[in-house]
Amino acid sequence: MTGLERATPPMTGDERTTIEAWLDFQRHTLLLKCEGLDDAQLRLMSVPPSPLTLQGLVQHMAEVERNWFRRVLAGENAPPIYGRASDTSGHDGGFELLDDVGFAEAEETWQREIDAARAICARFALDDTRPFHGAEVSLRWIYLHMIGEYARHNGHADLIRERVDGVTGI
Repeated sequence: MTGLERATPPMTGDERTTIEAWLDFQRHTLLLKCEGLDDAQLRLMSVPPSPLTLQGLVQHMAEVERNWFRRVLAGENAPPIYGRASDTSGHDGGFELLDDVGFAEAEETWQREIDAARAICARFALDDTRPFHGAEVSLRWIYLHMIGEYARHNGHADLIRERVDGVTGI
């Protein structure tokens, strides 16, 4: 994990730079929600019956990164990371914790998916499209969807973190 400050997205940048900076801001926010906690705290469920955990959110976002950038945008046949290889439903999953996967491994996997996403996106323009469920989806749409996905889950992470150790405002 990193103790570095989150970079504020540019207020006057071009569209692509601004969108990519907001996505990175949201990615970094999730990482900050996990900073300073031990494995047991990162695996602590939010409030029963919800099984949400900070580690589960990181694992889920690895699956979401993989789905949108590798499967949809790049057209790769990338099996689920935390699910069954035979699962072709497109469900992003990853929330469930496995006994043999600690947070360091989950974070490393997530970072690898982010790195892969950046490399893939560099090959496409914002208006480039790919087939998706009988329609077309642009890189711009995927970026904006990902910002929303992270923002939603960062809200969950806020509540989980507050329950774990009372920290708020990250």
